Amino acid sequence: MTDTRPPSVRAAAGRPASRKGLALTLIALAQMMVVLDVSVVNVALPSIQHALDFSPAHLEWVVNAYALAFGGLLLLGGRVADRYGRRRTFAAGAALLTAASLLGGLATGQAWLLAARTAQGVAGALIAPAALALLTATFAEGAERNRAMGVYGAVSGVGGALGNVLGGVFTDELSWRWVLFINVPVGAFVLVAAPLAFRESKPAAGRLDLPGASTATGGMSLVVYGLINAASHSWGSAATVAPLAAGAALLAAFLVIEVRSRTPLMPLRIFADRNRSGAFAVMLAVGSSLIVLFYFLTLFLQVVLRFSPLRTGFSFLAFAVGAAVCATASSALVGRTGPRALLTAGTAVSAGGMLWLSRIDAHSTYGADVFGPLLIGGCGLGLCFVPLALTAVAGVRGEESGVASALLNTAQQVGGALGLAVLGTVAATATRHRLAQPGADPAGALVHGYGVGFLVAGCVLLGAAAVAALAIRVPAGQRDAAVPAVL
Repeated sequence: MTDTRPPSVRAAAGRPASRKGLALTLIALAQMMVVLDVSVVNVALPSIQHALDFSPAHLEWVVNAYALAFGGLLLLGGRVADRYGRRRTFAAGAALLTAASLLGGLATGQAWLLAARTAQGVAGALIAPAALALLTATFAEGAERNRAMGVYGAVSGVGGALGNVLGGVFTDELSWRWVLFINVPVGAFVLVAAPLAFRESKPAAGRLDLPGASTATGGMSLVVYGLINAASHSWGSAATVAPLAAGAALLAAFLVIEVRSRTPLMPLRIFADRNRSGAFAVMLAVGSSLIVLFYFLTLFLQVVLRFSPLRTGFSFLAFAVGAAVCATASSALVGRTGPRALLTAGTAVSAGGMLWLSRIDAHSTYGADVFGPLLIGGCGLGLCFVPLALTAVAGVRGEESGVASALLNTAQQVGGALGLAVLGTVAATATRHRLAQPGADPAGALVHGYGVGFLVAGCVLLGAAAVAALAIRVPAGQRDAAVPAVL
């Protein structure tokens, strides 16, 4: 009897179970490294600041260097995997991540560490799309692939919260350097085992949009640099205006390049659908709020409440539990309610958590003032991720579903970098103004700045709720589309 299945499906179905088990293990480990590197440094930030003498403004770059490189180059990473082979790209990313993590853990200065974090972001942009493509090629469509996607999605969802816990354990029991060293043995194993687990894909024809990638990443980096400079300089100073203007010029050049390119990195027609554009806008807000929540609370818990790194890491479990429970619930509900209801509710609930946190002061306690907002914030954001992923790919052409999914991940990372730059500047400005008042308490002024930052983040999420309510209209027939994993 003739097998009428597509060649890729027949090939996947014919691979030994042992190879598939190894393949899924490697994909899960690689994805865990990529996701952990977004959050694992959070709890170690005060220790890094003390060890390498970072200023409060420059400390943000320990987070943003990774987020900008990862988000800015994610689309290019997908093109590289298609053009030069997925296994080769996956292995190259693992090698770069291993080397960058080792060098970052050995850093003796600020520039050294930030260069290593940037290299980690570049590695993540190579690994993430290649890993998802290898999963699709290795596991046959249907129940087998769905199970593999479940593992991949679980790793992606749990990794962010796990990063805070592991960051606390390593920093408290060993050193902040181990939040980077942890990638070395894992990355080495992935690199050695990849040729045994995966077959190389056939390279595709086409050109890489290097001008688009360089102008987009460079433009975003300059904008973030200018926004961060505003915290220590005036908004009208050359140190603020010059990078903002140069960044805006590069981003304008990026749009021109994309319009004229035959193989654009970011096809602008993707944004013609209001559902997709609405999803990207909501994800920008979610990404900015999520990273600010972790960043400000980490400093508040350790600097003001004097929590150890270990205790700080476990303090974020409330967020993880809320996110996990509500993400599971949203997967079951989205087919009946549609994405709009869940996105509107999720962003509004998260806004409530942020507004609650805006009331903290130097005398606040974890049980009375932090646990509740963390749990609520996790529940709200947990409701958002599945409907965001569904909305991003609803109605998109098959050949552009990967681009749409990658753009959603890019929006999360870029939103995080922009959110930390803007709200970090807002918080620093509020702290500086409070310190200028007679008899001001330094700890009280610092917490006042965090509170203002949380207040603005809450307002951003309320704006996202309005966008979701007004812009998202996914037809019932598109609600059962396969939902891609969100990083």
